Amino acid sequence: MVLGIDERIDGVNLGNWLVLEKWMDPKPFTRSAEDDEIWMHRTHVSLWSERNLAEELRRHRETYITLEDFRIIVGHGINLVRIPIPYFIFGDWPGHPGCITYLDRAFRWARETGLKIMIDLHTVPESQNGFDNGGLTGVCKWAQNTDLVEYTLNVLERLARRYRDEPALHSIEVLNEPVSWSVFHSTSNTAKDSHEASGSTYVSLRFLKRFYRDAYARLRAVLRPETVIVFHDGFRLLRWGGWFRRAGMRNVILDTHQYLIAMEDPLFSGPARRLYLRSRQLPWLYRMLVGASGIVIRSAARRIPVLVGEWCVENQWALHSQNRSAAYRQVSRLQRAAWDVSAGQIYWSYQLARSAKPGSGEGRPPRDPRNGGNLEAWDLTRVWRHGWILADTPHDDVP
Repeated sequence: MVLGIDERIDGVNLGNWLVLEKWMDPKPFTRSAEDDEIWMHRTHVSLWSERNLAEELRRHRETYITLEDFRIIVGHGINLVRIPIPYFIFGDWPGHPGCITYLDRAFRWARETGLKIMIDLHTVPESQNGFDNGGLTGVCKWAQNTDLVEYTLNVLERLARRYRDEPALHSIEVLNEPVSWSVFHSTSNTAKDSHEASGSTYVSLRFLKRFYRDAYARLRAVLRPETVIVFHDGFRLLRWGGWFRRAGMRNVILDTHQYLIAMEDPLFSGPARRLYLRSRQLPWLYRMLVGASGIVIRSAARRIPVLVGEWCVENQWALHSQNRSAAYRQVSRLQRAAWDVSAGQIYWSYQLARSAKPGSGEGRPPRDPRNGGNLEAWDLTRVWRHGWILADTPHDDVP
């Protein structure tokens, strides 16, 4: 399968495989009782041993994603998998076992099944956002440490050298979700160690441009010309303008993450909440929110190809609807029609807690360990099972 920059991406994220997130599957965190991966590693090493930690991680990674999953993904018409990886992937960061052999394995499976791979550097030391998906909750200090920034650039360069000749390599994303001022100050993530979190702040656009320029130079010097380099928008999609073009970058994509559940959250705290949730038809609210996102993406895409690198069908209206399946299908069609203005879309995520039968979405619905909420809509295997995304349904039948 050949997938170039001008061809549409229809992908899925392989979240929680090489970068663990407790909300997606609490099982690997059971013994440590920690809330993020870095503290889970630290606790395992301090209470048991690094060998014990390596064995725990091996058991998870050996079974969570397999060749059969790649076959199932291809069978649903998907052409690319985005694979989040940690900064310690090469096993050279003390206390954190590496996982490069699993990425090697993914490339072997991709060659066999025809899938393309986007490598996504999802975490960096001391975190770029303070989210649990950044590995270390409540801490965001990476950008302030030049040694850590250089380490990150070195990891990217090593990845490029290792996989540059892989026919399945579509792209490398240099960093997931570096946090903006507004997002940083609107979250309430609490660090376990307040001293470690001291000095945490957002990642400035000025720094991010410098880092992106350095990352591009390192990667483009190694990668084949046809390999795409992907940059996250840093939650500032319209702030980039023609910067990438002026910087002389070629064959690049700007990644934006569009979650309806995040868009609607502030609006559901007011008096209109009950009205929205009781609506029998798709509320005007969703047309407004998704439509506005589509307009913003279209505007940014005039300067650089834009990819919706994470999205899902989760929303409060469907959760409270008397006909959940119909509500999810309507919201799914509405989003996919809006994202059509982009270079493609990548669902988050392929699965949460793994079903006994790969890709089936069977078993008890996954629950949020933080509040017990139903998380099925984040799990594409369960979305497929329920028919909430119908691949053969045209977008223009949204009522």
